[in-house]
Amino acid sequence: MQTLLIALGATFLQQTLIALSRALPAVLAPAIIADRGFDPAWVGIFFGISAAAALAGQLGCGSFIVRYGALRMCQVALAATAAASAVACLGTAAAFAVSAIVSGIGAAASTPASSHLLGRVSPPKQAPLVFSLKQTAVPAGLLLGGTLGPWLTGLSGWEGAMLATALVSAVYVAMMQPLRARYDDDRVPSRAIRVSDFAATVRAVLRTSELRTMCHACLAFNGVQATVTAYFVVYLTTLGYSLVAAGYLFSVAVAVAVPGRILWGWVGSGFVPPRMVLCGLAFGMAAGCLGAALFAPGWPVAAVLGVAGVISATALSWHGVLLAETARAAPDGMRGGVTGGVLSFGQFGALTAPIIFSALLAATGSYAVGFAALAVPSLFVGVALWRVRGA
Repeated sequence: MQTLLIALGATFLQQTLIALSRALPAVLAPAIIADRGFDPAWVGIFFGISAAAALAGQLGCGSFIVRYGALRMCQVALAATAAASAVACLGTAAAFAVSAIVSGIGAAASTPASSHLLGRVSPPKQAPLVFSLKQTAVPAGLLLGGTLGPWLTGLSGWEGAMLATALVSAVYVAMMQPLRARYDDDRVPSRAIRVSDFAATVRAVLRTSELRTMCHACLAFNGVQATVTAYFVVYLTTLGYSLVAAGYLFSVAVAVAVPGRILWGWVGSGFVPPRMVLCGLAFGMAAGCLGAALFAPGWPVAAVLGVAGVISATALSWHGVLLAETARAAPDGMRGGVTGGVLSFGQFGALTAPIIFSALLAATGSYAVGFAALAVPSLFVGVALWRVRGA
């Protein structure tokens, strides 16, 4: 039990800091746009570039995890996001592009590596709950970003907020080092790293119907999450909210995902088949996106918060159940690589959804159109999961 708790704590803190670092460009987007004169569509482009880099990183991370160890790759992921935050402070379009690439590639290994590590030490029956507890790190990071980001920006500018995050992340990378001997004892230093690993990962996750289903769900769900994370704060500022108020509402809504992830993991650990939990989440996030499309300047804060809470409880809360299902269906010794493969489909969703949203925003000038379109993929996934409920 002690081994599991230490691993869970270490991966939780690491993913919290990564989520915080990757959320800051979205949370601070209004300040960055005002300071640098960027077009609002820049937000979607930034996250699209990051998702493209993460797609490549996740397809190829399996061999790195086997060769260097899961804990080492967690350190690499966090160090990369810290460096990306520091580079972004240069403030040029080129610097943000480099930041997006470094952050995407580096963070790509974080979830597969932590899944590999936790998959070794978690009891199979409790895996959905353990993975869900670990994945609450993401909303925790977003919560910190939404509350601390605007506050630090008021004190020292958006650059100061990003530099502070980079410094804290770098310190934690060093703090993880003593754990490496304990948790990287399964690494295989002789494991070769080949270009063919990318294709092998895709073949592994498409080989079985269970993993194909997880790929489709991850693609749709991650697309919704990435787009909402990128545009929600900016959307609220167009409705008359200040940056601080929009960031606060975003943080309050994201806080729902913390108990939400734990709840879905608990439900999926023995009360409802995990696939049906994912089905319900798919329908819920479709409804939340359609609700966001109806936002108008006169809406009460409570109504906006209610819709945001539905989105948070679904689009930001599916990860633990899906990752546990993926680890369960993965061949022995391939949890990290298979998880990376499934998540690469999710990164394709995170790559394409914000870009499509940006294109719709540029063409129509309407955030509502983009949010309505965002509901469609998750709706189709919900229908598909419902049809195979008896499988």
